[in-house]
Amino acid sequence: MLRTLLVSALLVLSSQTLAATAHNIADSAEHVSPLLPGLTIPDVDLKDQNGTTVSLKKRFKEKTTVLIVYRGGWCPYCSKQLANVQKIEDQLADLGAQIIAISPDSPEKLAETKITSANYQLLSDDSLALSQTLGLAFYLDDKTAKIYRNKLGVNFVSLDGKAQVALPVPAVFVVDKQGLIHFQYANPNYKVRLTEDVLLAAVKSVSEQ
Repeated sequence: MLRTLLVSALLVLSSQTLAATAHNIADSAEHVSPLLPGLTIPDVDLKDQNGTTVSLKKRFKEKTTVLIVYRGGWCPYCSKQLANVQKIEDQLADLGAQIIAISPDSPEKLAETKITSANYQLLSDDSLALSQTLGLAFYLDDKTAKIYRNKLGVNFVSLDGKAQVALPVPAVFVVDKQGLIHFQYANPNYKVRLTEDVLLAAVKSVSEQ
């Protein structure tokens, strides 16, 4: 009897560990409510490619931050965006800004990236904790989730132990050292991304304040 109870308890704990917690997830990409300029991003712990815990608040304190939220390395539109931002990395650095790009990819997946720069870091939000905090997380319909999994082999985050899965709407934030948002761009249409010229202008306006 005691052994049965212990096994049951371990199974419950295991399921809780493997499942991410759902607290702010829209029913579609069109219904997300991203944090707006003037609001402060709460501190969230993420993981780097080595699985080391990283405090977002501590990173913000270092420099003005270009915070990019993308769907994953499997998404060609996201990969193109990250590559385009990499082209203006030196210009952003001259303006005193660092780049932090975040996705639901696991630390192991991040380790496969070709981006290697102290001023351009990829972090894992594999529990979607930050995506939910930023108001970007949304549930995929079953048909889309099935297509993505079958054709792209994408591993999505399960929420609260359920099969229903979620992703973040791609977004870009410009954040000061206090974590205050000065600029935000989020588009439910994942094929449309922020241009580098607009991003540079947004960062420049923060650096001049």
